[in-house]
Amino acid sequence: MKIKQFRYSSDNNLAYLLYGDKTAMAIDGGAAEEILSFIETNDLTLKYVTNTHRHMDHTPGDKTLLDRSGAVFFDNEILIKNRAVELEGREIRVYHTPGHSSDSVTFHCGNFLITGDTLFNGKVGRCFSGDLKGFLSSVKFLKDLPGETIIYAGHDYVEEYMAFAKKLEPDNPHIERYLKKYDSTHVHSTLDEESRINPFLRFNDKKIISVLEKRGLPVGTEFERWESLMSIM
Repeated sequence: MKIKQFRYSSDNNLAYLLYGDKTAMAIDGGAAEEILSFIETNDLTLKYVTNTHRHMDHTPGDKTLLDRSGAVFFDNEILIKNRAVELEGREIRVYHTPGHSSDSVTFHCGNFLITGDTLFNGKVGRCFSGDLKGFLSSVKFLKDLPGETIIYAGHDYVEEYMAFAKKLEPDNPHIERYLKKYDSTHVHSTLDEESRINPFLRFNDKKIISVLEKRGLPVGTEFERWESLMSIM
């Protein structure tokens, strides 16, 4: 299975197309015209349209894609219930990862992980659902996937988030290396890379705990450390 990333909107949204030899699935397809052009150029058929979550900045391309392709739409309730989508005999696993929103899902195919606004490259999304415990559970699940797993997020905020990470850990040498690999035309990172620079995956790391302590924030339990991190994002 292959993946194609498309950028759209002034908020650096990222849309995705998962595709095989003949068929494709659009995820958060806000770049509808570009996706349709790619599908035509590559002689593909758009079979499915879906979203990582239903916030309006991730759904603007859905109607155009559906009207012009005849694809089937999967809403998030169906995704959460079925837990997988099949495309050309390949299983695309669907994980319910609530936190940013209650309906957030993550798609896992091969070593690709399309995370929407749950896990960004360099940070995590805001907890608009109010469910911080659920969000922690989602992040713990994702961060324990294989280190070579490639993260494809819902927005490109890499430069902004690395500036934030530098403020927390100005002596972290991995941040500069991470920035040197950053490519705005194909935004991605591995979980191994995230484990070295993303403070929101490192709530049990002694260095991050020390940063929180210096700010006078609670660090006694894992959830307190998570809650403290989320309060300064």
